[in-house]
Amino acid sequence: MERYRYLERIKEHFSVHSVCGLLGPRQCGKTTLADQFSKIFLGDVHRFDLENPDDLESLNNPMRMLEKLRGLVVIDEIQRLPNLFPILRVLVDRQQAQYLVLGSASRDLLQQSSESLAGRIGYIELSPFHLKEGAKTTPLLIRGGFPLSYLAKTDKASMLWRDSYIQTFLERDIPSFGFSVPPMQLRRFWMMLVHIHGQQLNLHQLGTSLGISGHSARSYLDILEGTFMMRILQPWFENIGKRQVKTPKVYFRDTGILLALLKIASEEQLLRHPLLGSVWEGFALEQILQALEIRREEAFYWRTGHGAELDLLIHYQGKRLGFEFKFSDAPKKTKSMCIAVTDLKLDKLYVIYPGKRDYPLDDQISVISIDNIRHTKFSIV
Repeated sequence: MERYRYLERIKEHFSVHSVCGLLGPRQCGKTTLADQFSKIFLGDVHRFDLENPDDLESLNNPMRMLEKLRGLVVIDEIQRLPNLFPILRVLVDRQQAQYLVLGSASRDLLQQSSESLAGRIGYIELSPFHLKEGAKTTPLLIRGGFPLSYLAKTDKASMLWRDSYIQTFLERDIPSFGFSVPPMQLRRFWMMLVHIHGQQLNLHQLGTSLGISGHSARSYLDILEGTFMMRILQPWFENIGKRQVKTPKVYFRDTGILLALLKIASEEQLLRHPLLGSVWEGFALEQILQALEIRREEAFYWRTGHGAELDLLIHYQGKRLGFEFKFSDAPKKTKSMCIAVTDLKLDKLYVIYPGKRDYPLDDQISVISIDNIRHTKFSIV
């Protein structure tokens, strides 16, 4: 896969900061990327994997161990030793080394880093494979982008890997962050999210169904969002004199994990499933966000009380762009699309679909094959 842009971004961050935080879900390729960067780094490289008992033991006295190192220091799974962050602050100010820290949680969960290393660390979020990197649409949709799932020899082997990943994530990874949620309870909550994938979020209703408070449901969702499993898409508000929906929507970030929870193992099974449309919407949305490198706080959806809606709204290179995601052979212009273009003053609206041909619907609305998004210049309107 073409992950060169991430290597360039690491270089860019090190030109500004002494610490680069490479964040993403477990098994998405962070360690491999760190190894690739280590090979092109001009200087000594020291690596610590905090899942390795020997490396963890060696950092029992972290100041003594780290203060003598020069060059590049790579620390993998840093969330397992959060007390390292205040020590890194002291070492960073001495300007003796650069630190590449890898974590399987968002910076919101890694609160120590934001508090201790403010102004000293730059973050890069690494996702599983996506279309912009050269992945193929159908296997990416069915298997997801985790390297060992996407590259498995068979669909069956891919499903076995994902089932194991889900179990390990619930039973080992979540407790390692310090959360005491029972694995079966969190799995039940996660399964509820499967059936509202792509829909508006009602935490009170979810909590009632699970026999917990809405506050507890919020904390469960925060865990899943903070470990890169779920995406919360916030609503956009426009001063247009219309009632607009103010409830966020929820998506699985990796369709392979979603389909594993649904026990959908093949394209044929997915094509017959009633959730096909919402699965496609979440898949295409994630590909656009990754292709255009849109941060989560910069992505929105829009819906009015009368039913006009837009699946995704972003501001990109000075333009206001809208996206609709349709699992259709030949999408056509709709009244909702026209309302969105007018009310939101869109520079362009793109309809992303699984076909092969790109074509315009009018001067402002174009249909784009999902296979072509890596080559489409979305900034040209």
